[in-house]
Amino acid sequence: MKSDRFGQEDGVSLNQWISSAVAQKVGAVETAAEFFRRRAEGHTLDELDAFLASVPDRAPEPADELHEGWSQSSLTNFSP
Repeated sequence: MKSDRFGQEDGVSLNQWISSAVAQKVGAVETAAEFFRRRAEGHTLDELDAFLASVPDRAPEPADELHEGWSQSSLTNFSP
């Protein structure tokens, strides 16, 4: 099986390789969440609004556009 080579290259079974990859991803996500929590400490949403209001009103840079079909309602499922 083609996917077996991932584990073989690291000298582990595919299951062990997948478990390790998932653990690394979970660790990265938790680390990012903690980073943003610390950065937000002591600040208010009013300060964030003031900062965002200072951003120039212009078209996004190439490759920074929102994907087709994006809507603000897609943010309702976001949970930090």
